[in-house]
Amino acid sequence: MGAKQTSANSAAGVETTGSAAISPELTVRAILTGMVIGALLTPCNVYSGLKIGWAFNMSVAAGLIAFGIWTGLSRAFGARRLEILENNINQTTASSAASIISSGLAAPIPALAMLTGQVLPWAWLAIWLFAVSAVGVVVAAGLRQQLLVREHLAFPSGVATAATMRQIHGAAGDARDRLWLLVGGAATAAALKLVVEFVYAVPRWAPAIAIPFGAGGRPATLANLGLQFDPSLLMVGFGAIAGLRIGVSMLFGALLAWGLLAPLALDRGWANQGEATANASWFAPLVEWLLWPGATLMVVAALTSFAFSMASVVRQRRALRARDADAAAESASDASAVFGHVSARAIGISRAGMATALVMVLFLATLAQIELFAIHWAEAVLAVLLSYVLAIAAARVSGETGITPVGALGKITQLSFGAISPGNMTANLMTANVTGGAAGQCADLMHDLRTGQIIGATPRFQIIAQVFGVMTGSLAGAAAYLLLIPDPRSMLITPEWPAPAVATWKAVAEVLASGAGALPPAAAAAMAVAAVAGVAFAVAERVLPEGYRRLVPSATAIGLAFCIPAWNSISLFLGALAAHLVTLAAPRWAEHRIVVLAAGLVVGESLAGVAAALATIFR
Repeated sequence: MGAKQTSANSAAGVETTGSAAISPELTVRAILTGMVIGALLTPCNVYSGLKIGWAFNMSVAAGLIAFGIWTGLSRAFGARRLEILENNINQTTASSAASIISSGLAAPIPALAMLTGQVLPWAWLAIWLFAVSAVGVVVAAGLRQQLLVREHLAFPSGVATAATMRQIHGAAGDARDRLWLLVGGAATAAALKLVVEFVYAVPRWAPAIAIPFGAGGRPATLANLGLQFDPSLLMVGFGAIAGLRIGVSMLFGALLAWGLLAPLALDRGWANQGEATANASWFAPLVEWLLWPGATLMVVAALTSFAFSMASVVRQRRALRARDADAAAESASDASAVFGHVSARAIGISRAGMATALVMVLFLATLAQIELFAIHWAEAVLAVLLSYVLAIAAARVSGETGITPVGALGKITQLSFGAISPGNMTANLMTANVTGGAAGQCADLMHDLRTGQIIGATPRFQIIAQVFGVMTGSLAGAAAYLLLIPDPRSMLITPEWPAPAVATWKAVAEVLASGAGALPPAAAAAMAVAAVAGVAFAVAERVLPEGYRRLVPSATAIGLAFCIPAWNSISLFLGALAAHLVTLAAPRWAEHRIVVLAAGLVVGESLAGVAAALATIFR
């Protein structure tokens, strides 16, 4: 884009250093680099999302990888080094591609396949992912001025990415060390995964202890219940990223679910045993009962926490109005900020252009619902309009806490359409899919725009990069999902693919369609207890003094432990504990390197797992 872009960047206020030339920004190589890295990282999030229901923010990993690639090309062939603003375009593109997982690939789309058998072909699935994600991109474009410029919301992930970008572009040694940690962690995790898959199947291990429960008088072994150590580094990496509170909560949830409630359910005849051998996994029959209290705990806690977050948002907005009545009158609501001229001017798009974009994504998302899932046009329009509002809420909550409540917002739409269209599981799931996809992409772009705000990037260029990333993620994500899970009904909610988010969305849709009759024995009572516990944990986390809040277990983590094999929760705890001990021993080293090393473990095993799964399928 050369010299013509220099003046445009200058007008947009791009950061400069002394008398040096203005740094390039929206270049072809930055976009292409982001698309290639995004296409490689997207399957990682699809893999981990279907394994444990979590995905990883790929901004820092994408920035490090791109920096390493272009630094190597510079040394080998004299190529121009990647500048910080170009790298920001790269990470915006790559992270938005990897964030396509929020558009339903690990939750409503496979849940729909399990309930109805409907599986979209690759091209139509990619179009669907793009359509629901585009809603969030447009909403975020309209919110930038309000949330970042006027209200100065934190968006912690964006701040962390900006700090990392400045460090790696400002200190070559620091960047080299982090890159080697990322590569080393990825290589180690990938090698272990491939060895286990193709060379020597290292067994999971547990002490030879039997728990004296079980229908017919046969006790369950620890191996039957999944209380084992697993030769995998994926969850170790996630534990190091999540922290000790989440790790302890996961361990507690696993012991409660698989060490206490599962044997109790077997003893009372609420759940069935599996294969009658000491080492057989009974995950599949037991999770059919455990997922109900686990999903209830996660959903109720998330909705309660979301209600508290929105109350905080309301208080913040009232304080803002009191300090700045004139500005608040100009932008009286977030919805008006999306449509108004303030945000349009800030990103360099005309008011008519913003309105046109909103109408286009409304039409595209509505048409996709009608044509692909036979949803009534009025319900389809209502779903998109509701998603606009909930995407705004997601951006605010994510801006304050760094957590995007995609699951909680999806449940709001599920509950709403359970009343609007009772018994229609397709409408229930896919209208909520619109909400989840819009919320996820909106929050991802807001964090990227926060990064750009700190380092002096041009918002309009980042929005363009986000669109390229969404397109890449839609194509790569659809292909990865269809290749990994060709038969959702037989493959998901199994020890190999626990898919806890799929189990949760599926359970909610079943209850809304069939009522309490869809529940297994005693599950209703367990759900009632879990609902009370979810509210209690969420309230305690919000109202207790600051020093005590970190002692409150995470209800979401406990509920998740009900829906995945216990060995995953044990590995996550061990990763969190190891990271905590390293932080205590070497806090300065750990501050900037633990997350990078852990990200390498996640990316490495995910890529190797995708390769192994594809090799198995093709064989």
